[in-house]
Amino acid sequence: MRGKFITFEGGEGAGKSTQIKLLEAELKKRGIEVVLTREPGGTRLSEKVRLLLKDELEDPPCDRSELLLFLAARAQLVKNVIKPALERGAWVLSDRFSDSTFAYQGYGRGLDLKILRLANDFACDGLKSDLTLLMEISSEESLKRMRSRESATGTVADRIENAGDDFHSRLRFGFKDLAAQEPGRIKTIDASGTIEEVQEKIWKRVQLLI
Repeated sequence: MRGKFITFEGGEGAGKSTQIKLLEAELKKRGIEVVLTREPGGTRLSEKVRLLLKDELEDPPCDRSELLLFLAARAQLVKNVIKPALERGAWVLSDRFSDSTFAYQGYGRGLDLKILRLANDFACDGLKSDLTLLMEISSEESLKRMRSRESATGTVADRIENAGDDFHSRLRFGFKDLAAQEPGRIKTIDASGTIEEVQEKIWKRVQLLI
C-alpha cells in the first residue's frame, strides 16, 4: 500500500520543524515508517543547492535562476527519496514543497503562476501531497520568533528571510490564496498557540489519513 505524503508550509518562524518531529514520533508510535525531509535539501545534491539559495552571494541568483535551482533540488528529492519511500509504504513528512514555490517565486517574486505549475509538475513527475498543513502566524509573531531563534542559535537571517516586509506580506497573501483554491488538500493551522495546542490541531487533521 502506498504511503502518505504530508507537507508543512508557512512563513518564517511558524514552528514547522518542531511540529514535524512531533508528528514523526506520533506516527512511529503506531508502527508507521516515517521519512523526514526538507526543501531545498534531502539529498547530497539538493543540500548543495540549498547552500547556493540561502547564502548571501556576491552574485545572487536572479528570480528565474532561483526558481530553477529550487526545482532541480526538488526533482532529485522526489526521484531519490520521496517516491521510493511512498512506494514501500512509508509516510513522508516534508518541511516545504511545491506550495512554497508558488508562494515565494509566484506571489513573492511575481513569476507567472501558470508557468510555475507546469515547471513544478515536470520536476515532481506529477507528485502532489496528500495533505499540506499551512502553519499560520501573524507577521509580528513571525519576526519575534525569528529574532529569538537567531539569538538562541547564534545565526543570522538568510537571503530569502531578508527579502523585506513587502515580500513577506505577499507570501502570506499567497499562502492564503493557495489554501482557498485547494481547501481539500491544504489545511490552515493556527500556529500561534503553545506547542502542545498546535500539535493537537495537526493530529486531528492527520489521523483522518490513517
